[in-house]
Amino acid sequence: MARYALRRLLNAIPILIGITIISFLIIHMAPGSPISQYVDDPTIKAIDKENMIKAYGLDQPLYIQYWKWISDLAQGDFGTSFQKSQPVSELIRDRLPNTLLLTVTSFALALAIAIPLGILCAVKANSRLDQFVSGITFVGISLPGFWLGLLLMMFFAVRLGWLPSGGLQTLNAPSGFGDRVLHLILPVFTIACSEVAVWIRYVRSSMLEVINQDYMRTAKAKGLRGGRILTVHGLRNGLIPLVTLFGLSLPGFFAGSVIVETIFSVPGIGRLFTEAAFQRDYPVIFAVTTMTAFLYVFGSILADLSYAILDPRVSYSKSEAKV
Repeated sequence: MARYALRRLLNAIPILIGITIISFLIIHMAPGSPISQYVDDPTIKAIDKENMIKAYGLDQPLYIQYWKWISDLAQGDFGTSFQKSQPVSELIRDRLPNTLLLTVTSFALALAIAIPLGILCAVKANSRLDQFVSGITFVGISLPGFWLGLLLMMFFAVRLGWLPSGGLQTLNAPSGFGDRVLHLILPVFTIACSEVAVWIRYVRSSMLEVINQDYMRTAKAKGLRGGRILTVHGLRNGLIPLVTLFGLSLPGFFAGSVIVETIFSVPGIGRLFTEAAFQRDYPVIFAVTTMTAFLYVFGSILADLSYAILDPRVSYSKSEAKV
């Protein structure tokens, strides 16, 4: 398995390089520049604007700018923010814990809801419960994240006043565990909602296929309890097709935090990216885009390796890795 993992990591390098090239070109093709906000400012002289362009390295050809950026990235240097004049690595380090807290909590909540409900719908297929949950999932899939977040904020924070409308802690007040939980409820639920709806459908479909297998009926004929049959024989096999879905969804939570963090004023990577996009802060945009691409590739590799853990029949031997 170690050889296979190394092979996958090496194959991922050209993919990541290709993503950085495409992202670099698209960002530079977008209208505006890091000095757009100063173009119409009469207090700033033309010579000062030219000096800013040279200081940012924007006067050089694109291939030279890209080579300089990718060379620094290979050494672990994300560059310096044009607008904040701080190393991008420091900006990410300060905000990454908030995004990880939001992302991991949302992912855990989605798993805790989707797997039990999906199994329950499969066991009670075509029942009223199954039809009700199916209807709710279709609604959840259809709701845009930004609209759901604004709706929840308006209802629970503005109208009812039960929950805070944004941030991660109450300002000018001691922040405890309970206060942090209250601030997380709305953004976490907003991120998890659409994924829960999709996962329930997949878990239900996968478990329905497993339940009808011969070995499940054989286990039942031997007198095993229904709960043991589902957990020992059914769940492990039923989750195998879902590993890829879960592995690729984790980066999606990270990317989805861009909208949610902006709506709920969460000081995380997503909000940092939004601010950088409006200000054309290229180093920050490149850094966050590269991190997200790496998460997608890493999630795919992690999902492949998980197959061998869930299914003993799967092994990544030397001969199989060459296939």
